[in-house]
Amino acid sequence: MTNTPGAVTGAPLAPALSSDALTGKRRVAFASYVDENYLPGFLALLRSLALSNPGVCEDFVVLHDDLRPGSVARIRALHPRIVLRRVNTEHYDTYKKGDQDNYLVRKAYFILDVFRLREYDTIITLDTDMVVLRDLGELLRLREGLAAVPQFFYGQHKLNSGLLVIQREYLSDAFCARLDATGRSGDYELDKHDQGILNSVLDGDFVRLDARYNFVKRRLSGDLPVPEDTAILHFTGRHKPWQGGEAGYGQAEGRWREFDLSDAEFQAAYLAQSGGLHHDLVVHLGTPHVARTKDTESARKVAAAHIAAGDYQDAVDILSSVHIPLDEAWPHEVLGHALMSVSRYDEARARLLLAAAAPNRAATAYARLAQMAWVHGDDATSLRHATAGISVDPTHRSSRLWAQRAASVPERELGGAGDQLAHVAFYMDRQGNAGDKLLPETVRLGFGPDTTSRRWHSVHAHRLFDEAALERVNARRGLVIGGGGLFIPDTMPNGNSAWQWNVPDEHLRAIDAPIMVYAVGFNAFDGQSYRAGRFRESLRLLVEKSSFFGLRNHGSIAKVRAMLPDHLHDKVRFQPCPTTVSRQLVPGWTDPAEREDTVLLNAAYDRAGLRFGHDYGHFLAEIAKAVRGIGAHTEVRCVAHSLDDERIAFDLRREHGISLPVIPMYDFDNDGIRDLYAKTRLVIGMRGHAGMIPFGVGTPIISLISHPKMAYFLADIERPEWGVSVHDRNLGAVLTERATGILDRHAATVADVHERQQSLWKVTEANAADLRAILGE
Repeated sequence: MTNTPGAVTGAPLAPALSSDALTGKRRVAFASYVDENYLPGFLALLRSLALSNPGVCEDFVVLHDDLRPGSVARIRALHPRIVLRRVNTEHYDTYKKGDQDNYLVRKAYFILDVFRLREYDTIITLDTDMVVLRDLGELLRLREGLAAVPQFFYGQHKLNSGLLVIQREYLSDAFCARLDATGRSGDYELDKHDQGILNSVLDGDFVRLDARYNFVKRRLSGDLPVPEDTAILHFTGRHKPWQGGEAGYGQAEGRWREFDLSDAEFQAAYLAQSGGLHHDLVVHLGTPHVARTKDTESARKVAAAHIAAGDYQDAVDILSSVHIPLDEAWPHEVLGHALMSVSRYDEARARLLLAAAAPNRAATAYARLAQMAWVHGDDATSLRHATAGISVDPTHRSSRLWAQRAASVPERELGGAGDQLAHVAFYMDRQGNAGDKLLPETVRLGFGPDTTSRRWHSVHAHRLFDEAALERVNARRGLVIGGGGLFIPDTMPNGNSAWQWNVPDEHLRAIDAPIMVYAVGFNAFDGQSYRAGRFRESLRLLVEKSSFFGLRNHGSIAKVRAMLPDHLHDKVRFQPCPTTVSRQLVPGWTDPAEREDTVLLNAAYDRAGLRFGHDYGHFLAEIAKAVRGIGAHTEVRCVAHSLDDERIAFDLRREHGISLPVIPMYDFDNDGIRDLYAKTRLVIGMRGHAGMIPFGVGTPIISLISHPKMAYFLADIERPEWGVSVHDRNLGAVLTERATGILDRHAATVADVHERQQSLWKVTEANAADLRAILGE
């Protein structure tokens, strides 16, 4: 690693791994073999999957021989995540295939080629003569083995290959070698009922699924109705519904025809559904639908999907393309939300005032108006709007939060401007996230023991940095920005910077005081992205202007450097989060003489879909196993950094009959947070600061990794074994083993924590010397 003069080298840069590789998040895909003859069936399959599972949108791998461009375009029109993969037919020239019709041979190529995919952890194969009628959640949650429905007519020993759920251990070179060897030997059967090579290799060793997941048409002979619980209907046999069908199966083929839709009909049908729609599908299908129909309600749904993905300008554009009647409050409210998120505040205010006229949208609209007024520093107007929201709905949480924030009394500054440092940070509300509450004070300790307003002038990152704020900062000795994950796109979004500090370029450019970026993190989750252009421009200007630019882990350093021109890379250096060295920073710190015989458990639920994917049920069951296992040795308690973190205790009790005491850390002051973590024996935490804070006060940790930043931190301290993915197949056993191991060797592990901490302290001390030089101290 190269640094500016005086910077500290620290640990090597983290390898350029994908986010899912760092978090262990399962990569799931569907797959089908498609040719021109079966294209109508595949298009119906895609439509049926979206309409019966509207909240599911994984990659769909299309294996093919030679689809025409027009056919590919028709496929892509129905699904936003199509992955084309040509089947390598030459690979199978040495197979002894016997006398089969051409389609069965090509289908065999598909079945075998899908095992050669290496990008995924779980693949669900679907034949092109299937339609999906019910929820596939059970299949998406499968974690082990190769699962299939046994053949109905030819014995339970053989699988029906139309539907396979394949896990990582089968997507391997070793398993493919077994398939190839069997194919070359000719020691298998292959007829219209039997995927012979696969059945020969498995020899009955597969996970058996209920027949409703591959319900073959032949069971409905005599025009029987399709059973109500059928999840996947399979039109086996030579006569396909799109080819005229077959006598005696009228009701079954009627179910297929439900999905024989034009693109316009399909788009309208998907958007007509309520609740649980996947934002990628909403955008993909809704955008052309809105362009064609100019339907306001559809535009609102598409805009809301854009907002959920952080694409605020796209939300503005789609709603601006339609006429919104004055009395349709919900679209006005969504457009107001999008406009304020790109800092078009006057337009947003007008839309939100229109939305506030409708009782069912008024509370949300008033809360957003209160937020905008607070962003502009107008606490009186913010309180007025928040109070209006509460009067409409006394239980409205957001309105109550803004009322509380607007009514809070600003800290009285004790020092003169010339003696102070300005400090841009996310200053957490009462009952806010405990880690974020502790951060500003701990950052200040990195500059000296006085954290009060005698030495510090607070600048809330989420308030608009206007000319008055600029004047106040320029009157100070310097400007500190940090710490925490300020580089995240969807916490108080704005169009001025596209990260948490709401600073226009012209005001950032006009700052005269030395700028010191201190222990900031690149905080995007799996599946999140930044508005690349605006963020990159703001980031580049910030780096150019900074006298010190320190990021809290080497993963963030790699991410940020990738967004900068080469000549700025050397300015980006390592500055650990100061919470990780609290024992050295807190004046008069002493380690506890005794610890409570407890283990504290923390789970986080913000952006739960990004954290857990399809695996929350698995995670909860495995945590239940771990709590029982660890609880046999030590009492386990739940520690909640925020109110939402308490959900783990509720879910464990409801689903698994486990009751845990809950510690509301969101109500603690900073000393109380540090004290609690210092006196426990072990913290198992999902939040970043449920790892960094206890580590910083000398307590062993195990990180539940659902975000790349946890893996980054553990890499920096060279202890990756102190983390386990929330997606780990054996999470309960792994957690129990590691936790009991730490508890059994507690003194040695605490000593290791202290040693790891010392390496971070050396970096912090060296950086502190550079900061003193910058400030002329």
